[in-house]
Amino acid sequence: MSSALAIDGGDPVRRELLPYGRQTIEIDDVDAVTEALQSAFLTTGPRVREFEEAFAAVVGAEHAVAVNSGTAALHAIMATLDIGPGDEVIVPAITFAATSNAVLYQRGTPVFCDVDSRTLLVGAADIEPHITPRTRAVIAVDYAGQPCAYDDLHALCQSRGITVLSDACHALGALEGTRSVGTLAEMSAFSLHPVKSMTTGEGGVISTNDAKLAARMRRFRNHGLDSDHRERSRRDSWMYEMVELGFNYRLTDVACALGISQLKRVGEWVSRRNAIAKDYDRAFAAMPGVTPLDLRPGVRHAYHLYVVRFDPAAFKVDRAQLFKALRAEGIGVNVHYIPVYLHPYYRDTLGFKAGRCPKAEGAYEQILSLPMFPTMQDHDVRDVVAAIRKVTDAYRVGAQAGRSS
Repeated sequence: MSSALAIDGGDPVRRELLPYGRQTIEIDDVDAVTEALQSAFLTTGPRVREFEEAFAAVVGAEHAVAVNSGTAALHAIMATLDIGPGDEVIVPAITFAATSNAVLYQRGTPVFCDVDSRTLLVGAADIEPHITPRTRAVIAVDYAGQPCAYDDLHALCQSRGITVLSDACHALGALEGTRSVGTLAEMSAFSLHPVKSMTTGEGGVISTNDAKLAARMRRFRNHGLDSDHRERSRRDSWMYEMVELGFNYRLTDVACALGISQLKRVGEWVSRRNAIAKDYDRAFAAMPGVTPLDLRPGVRHAYHLYVVRFDPAAFKVDRAQLFKALRAEGIGVNVHYIPVYLHPYYRDTLGFKAGRCPKAEGAYEQILSLPMFPTMQDHDVRDVVAAIRKVTDAYRVGAQAGRSS
């Protein structure tokens, strides 16, 4: 293989792009979906409750409510808490926009806080300066699949009457000690997008131990109605009443059939993600200027993402150029995420300005997400490492121009 970078006309490490994430669909999944398609219910049928019960058992929660996206899960949580005008919800700056958008949907105010620079997780020390008499809740984001320190968050928030919530959209299968993500907060939101730990195509789930919250979220996902089609069919009744304002956030039986099948392999897939992460860890330990995010003691990471930081002092180019060079080598790196308040809508419409969260902004300029999915083979991992070594050697401060060693 030529030592010249592919971006400069050399041979790439891979001819076909290796994506940062990819769903795993097996024949059992196809059979489950086919059976659902041939059943009497395509939506609001028995597979929805079956999936919810199976999901709750996997995460160790008493209740799970299925919805049609992780965003819908977050919105349902905000609506169930009755977040409204004048209410503040603290959100970490490094997250997908849906986390804070859900606050805006309820006309609440997202308050962005900084993150730990080593993990990109939010902690109690990051949150405390932003608490005001109007603070109603904190949304802890289990960034990349690693649980936040929820015990510290509860210790800070409980006496102040502030609800601790979990955006666990990255973290299905993660553990804090022996406790599963999905049981660490009052309500936890999960995403079932194709690149996550498992998928229903699109979909989401909220877990909680509170039966009243679960019942209200089921109404919210079904237009605020007091019953759904299947319940009315069982009662031989047409009668339904809208008791509050809701949305059509239902997840279909077809999607739930896929979810029931996929749930059986979540543990296996998370274990494979951890094995890939260990291979990456070993490789980057000997690669100056490339640093994985820290792992908190006593946790099992779900590794939805494997994120590394590139030390700007070690290289002659910025992260944007490293991104382009690695993509040219056939490695589908990505960036997760731009600090939410730097998006044009938040800047131009809501008036947020750069400089609010310096650790988050600094990390954003340095991070890349590497390919991470359970069907990656050992040779795929080696290709990723080889491409990063090739590109960083070429761009390292002091390297001869146009060469990689």
